[in-house]
Amino acid sequence: MTGGPGPELRTARLLLRRWRDTDRPLFAALNSDPEVMKHFPAPLGAFESDAFIVRIEAFFAEHGYGLWAVEVPGRAPFIGFVGLSRPRFDAPFMPCVEIGWRLAPAHWGHGYAPEAARAALAFGFEEIGMTEIVSFTTTENSNSQRVMQKIGMHRDPDEDFDHPMTPGWHGQRHVLYRLRADEWAARAGVDAPSEARPEGE
Repeated sequence: MTGGPGPELRTARLLLRRWRDTDRPLFAALNSDPEVMKHFPAPLGAFESDAFIVRIEAFFAEHGYGLWAVEVPGRAPFIGFVGLSRPRFDAPFMPCVEIGWRLAPAHWGHGYAPEAARAALAFGFEEIGMTEIVSFTTTENSNSQRVMQKIGMHRDPDEDFDHPMTPGWHGQRHVLYRLRADEWAARAGVDAPSEARPEGE
């Protein structure tokens, strides 16, 4: 399996690209890491991790965007993913486009997640013409919530919800963050990566 051509996104430090076969073992290691997966119901095995990549690439083929593999050119060939997806479950804010990220712990603390997320937001709003992009995570995942705040997203506590795909799980309660296209246009270009961030970002 090798991803098709484009779309690739570049930032000052990162390349967001389609997936390669060489990403598979690194992604499997990331998905089996208890620290990375502590805000998910369970780690993923190698088979599940590979299947995830297949679904990501199928989504790219259908929609022209997706969860990009992220590399730090000249330093790290693969550090995780950042990108856009369309979750499929029943919730008041559906249908929606979600922005999400998952990076290996060795690359936490450098501001890579917000840097890559801004590139994905720019593509969604400026190239695709999306009117709103959302993000959600468990109420306990403060690291991801900080990324959401850094990229200009905002939360209404009244929109917190119980994720229907995780009944009975201690992390079922989720927060919802939103960003509209007009808000993005007003903020675009304001923030830039600088000093090291807390872990997970």
